[in-house]
Amino acid sequence: MNTDMNIDWDARNYAEHFSFVPKYGRDLFELLIGDKLKILDLGCGGGMLTKELCDRGHDVTGTDLSESQIEYAKKCFPEINFFVSDAVTLNCNQKFDAVFSNAVLHWIDERNQPLVAKNVFNCLKKGGQFVLEMGGIGNNALIHGELERQFAARGLEYRMPFFFPSVGQYASVLEGAGFRVVYALLFDRPTPLEGENGLKEWMDTFVKAPFYGIDAAVADQIKMNAQAALKDRLLHDGVWYADYVRLRMKALKN
Repeated sequence: MNTDMNIDWDARNYAEHFSFVPKYGRDLFELLIGDKLKILDLGCGGGMLTKELCDRGHDVTGTDLSESQIEYAKKCFPEINFFVSDAVTLNCNQKFDAVFSNAVLHWIDERNQPLVAKNVFNCLKKGGQFVLEMGGIGNNALIHGELERQFAARGLEYRMPFFFPSVGQYASVLEGAGFRVVYALLFDRPTPLEGENGLKEWMDTFVKAPFYGIDAAVADQIKMNAQAALKDRLLHDGVWYADYVRLRMKALKN
């Protein structure tokens, strides 16, 4: 995560109510080739996937910009090495066989993506693997589109807080850092959310930056109105869904 994303995460709430983030991240494991790899989990959050990678026999270190997430990870998994760092300024003092990153890179501004890719490249041994998943082009388009409409109705500007690239866009970033892209997949993944107001609660957790400086009551009303407007499209059989689109890639350091 990056210095532009100044979010105060509630690590326990995130772990208890948004466990789908690491759950879906397990699918990335199959792209890691080799036994007992030395892995850096970039943007590890509360460390759930870091622990699962360790349980598979790998030597894993976790890092995240969020101090609260790292504190939570250390408390849950004291046997694993975790440290706070920013992907934009990451400077590894050791080399890894692989860097693993799930649901993190889309939080980083587009202008800083080349820096992150180069930092990851420099952290890897020759032949090292960079395995990642992030939001891809079209990710949560219904949600962000509706929030933009709700902002405009109040004379406000909605600033998209994420970077959701196409396959070509991100392949270019990786290749610019010296990587060889060997796998890329963009796919829809509608994701069920918990609770009667699951979509609003999802917005509370994941869409914070556009609401900075807006009165809390106004922000709540915008989110509730957006949820109501999206009911026909994102509420199915009583369950709210977020319209996720994911970009999954693997690149090698030659």
